[in-house]
Amino acid sequence: MGLPEDIRGCRLCTERFAATATAHQPRPVVWFRPGARLLIAGQAPGARVHESGRPFTDRSGDRLRDWTGLSEAEFYDLTRVAIVPMAFCFPGYDAKGADLPPPAICAATWRDPVMAALGAVRLTLLVGGAAIRWHLGARDVTAAVADWRGPAARGVFPLPHPSWRNTGWLKRNPWFEAELLPVLRARVREVMETE
Repeated sequence: MGLPEDIRGCRLCTERFAATATAHQPRPVVWFRPGARLLIAGQAPGARVHESGRPFTDRSGDRLRDWTGLSEAEFYDLTRVAIVPMAFCFPGYDAKGADLPPPAICAATWRDPVMAALGAVRLTLLVGGAAIRWHLGARDVTAAVADWRGPAARGVFPLPHPSWRNTGWLKRNPWFEAELLPVLRARVREVMETE
């Protein structure tokens, strides 16, 4: 078995997920192959992705594809794009219906082997606080995204999560759309089209 198959078979969080309000079973959503040019480092699958088995098959995915300028076919092209969340399974909801955070055991178990298997990607998008904390060590998402030019020069773009819940954040921070997104789209296009 290879690494993707090992991750698909992971059941480390069976008891944890059974104890959530959703009481679901693990279903790791694995979407990467070595040699990808673009790494999308996300947080964790949501309920819709848990059902579909394909990353970002929800409104967040629509918004992220718009941010990147990628078509759906390009976004899901495993030869060029790796989508590696901080947790491969839907963490579930708490008793109030809020998303639970990605279980730390997933990244502790799988992140280093996946990064080693991917090799040198040309561009990394850090989508949301969990990915930003892991990769940049930054605690404040707004500050990390506002300081995007430094990481971007190294091929890393910190991004807020594209969830509808962040629509207010996007309105309060118009520089994100006006300044960051045009640069992001140009870099993504360059990486996708250059051999």
